[in-house]
Amino acid sequence: MFIPLHDANEFRYIRVQYVTMAIIAVNVIVYLLTTLGSEDFVNAAVFGFGYIPSTIFDIAERPPEMVIVPDDWTFLTYSFLHGDIWHLGGNMLFLWVFGDNVEDALGHFRYLIFYFACAAAGALMHGLIAPDSEAPLIGASGAIAGIVAAYLILHPRVKVWVLALGRIPLRLPAWILLALWIAFQFAMIFIGGDESISWAAHVGGIIAGAVLVLILRRRPIPIADEIIVTPRAVEVERPASPEAEVRSPWGRH
Repeated sequence: MFIPLHDANEFRYIRVQYVTMAIIAVNVIVYLLTTLGSEDFVNAAVFGFGYIPSTIFDIAERPPEMVIVPDDWTFLTYSFLHGDIWHLGGNMLFLWVFGDNVEDALGHFRYLIFYFACAAAGALMHGLIAPDSEAPLIGASGAIAGIVAAYLILHPRVKVWVLALGRIPLRLPAWILLALWIAFQFAMIFIGGDESISWAAHVGGIIAGAVLVLILRRRPIPIADEIIVTPRAVEVERPASPEAEVRSPWGRH
């Protein structure tokens, strides 16, 4: 639908989005390891750390040589694996643009809990929809969907620069972009979209994110804030009146 590029939305409580950057770094490192590894290594990682519903619901079992972590851990570990650079890049771009302000609203530690809870909710919803699936679920999309829902609730009026259809630059309020994105995920789960994408994981993350942001946000943080804090780097000073002339200390130019 669109590629997010930038939002002019300043932090209010934190100085640096440490958790968001750490999550991106871990995802990139894991991707590089799986990309540089052999085919056997990649398969072992996907089946060892990916979320497989049929093993969670005791319909099937992983071969012993593919058991790297307990099945219950895969509710989280699956979210650090990605199929290709586009899968990774899309998720990390959404996380970079929208995750930092959610981290600011929740605080570092609660944001980390929020992120993993949304990832787990995405896996759970995927499993409930297809409990007999033996295909590993991978990707951070469930957690990212939770962040999108939280951002929509917290900052619906912030303007976001995006590339619509991958090529048209637009600057639109978050409530238009993110509400459409969320509606699209729900539509796909009902009409059946690309089978290579787990729309159920997206919907599970959205629901979890919408609920958890109300519980975990800092108490002073309002819902749908009315005041948008614009970073100083993008503020533009204007003359007090149309007739006022801005003079340079170096003379006219």
